[in-house]
Parts: sequence; C-alpha cells; structure tokens
Amino acid sequence: MSRAAIDVSVLPEHAFGHRSLLWWGTMALIAIEGTVFALLIVTYLYLKGRNPHWPPSGVAPPALMWGTVNTIILLVSAVPNELAKRAAEKYELRPVQLWMVVCMLFGLGFNIVRIFEFMSLNVSFDVNAYGSVVWVLLGAHTTHILTDWVDTGVLTVLMFTGPINEHRFVDVSENAMYWYFVVLSWLPIYAVIYLAPRVS
Repeated sequence: MSRAAIDVSVLPEHAFGHRSLLWWGTMALIAIEGTVFALLIVTYLYLKGRNPHWPPSGVAPPALMWGTVNTIILLVSAVPNELAKRAAEKYELRPVQLWMVVCMLFGLGFNIVRIFEFMSLNVSFDVNAYGSVVWVLLGAHTTHILTDWVDTGVLTVLMFTGPINEHRFVDVSENAMYWYFVVLSWLPIYAVIYLAPRVS
C-alpha cells in the first residue's frame, strides 16, 4: 500500500454530528445523566407507590405556576438554540453570536424562576422521603441547567473574543445538543413533581 493511500492529512480536523468525537462524548454524557434522571424518577414513583398518602399528610403539592412558567421558558428556548446550532453548522458568526446571547437570556430567566420554584415546594428536603426526592430531582436538573448555562456563557464569550475557528462552531453545535437534553429531561421531571402528586 502506498503512502499516498494512507495519508489522512487532507481530511478535515473537525466535523459536525456523529462524525465528531465531541458528539459521541456528548451522547455518552447524555446517556449517563439520562440514566441518573430515570433512576431518580423511579425512586419517586416507588416511594409514591409505597405510601397511602402522597405527598404525605400535611404537605401540599407544589403550586403549578412556577414549574409551568419554567416549562414554557425551556420549550421556547429551543427556538434560539436551534437557530444557533444551524448558524454554527453554516459557520455564520454574527447569527451564532446573536442566538447565543438570546440563549443566555433564556437560561438566566429560567434560573431566576427556578429560585421561586424551590421556594414553592411546600416542604424541606429533610422533612420526609417526599421532600428529599423532590429536592433531589429539582436540584439535579438545576445542576444541569446551571452547568450548561455556564458552558454556553463561556462559548458566547469565545465567539465574541476569539480565537474563532471551525472547532468553535462544532462546540456551539454540540452545546445545542446538550441543551435539548436538558429541555427534554425536564418534561418527565415536571410531570413527576407537579402532576403525579395530583393523581391518585
């Protein structure tokens, strides 16, 4: 076999989607964290099934308002997230900068509303099993939101300050994929925290 046949120097150093190592790393992280969320939800449902009153007597289910507001914020945030992803995959710097800033604002809004969500839970984490599992579910999702918001913030700054290269656009695209996971993982958590206590 000739040297020219095995020369890979002409291949691109970056790629989008499944051709990227970063994509596979992101998918592996999503699989691990998705499993953690699934285990937490199963724990909640197990505890609910073992108790005749859920939430336990004297504890009211959390008000729907703040959780619902945050659900709407997350669902709408998928729009600028997708626009940032598409712009990144076309190497369009200005639209990437714009939509990354918009994504940051959505993340900030979500985190502010999340404070009110925690305040409306009607139970502390150390009162009973119900309080513990609800706080862990909400806390785990909050951790994911905060870490991705910080990651998005760093990427946003880099997209304004540089250095700008093809790898940065791949980073933006993969960051958008992770945000979709954060959005979609919230829907079953919302159902468990806010709707399950209202179902007999």
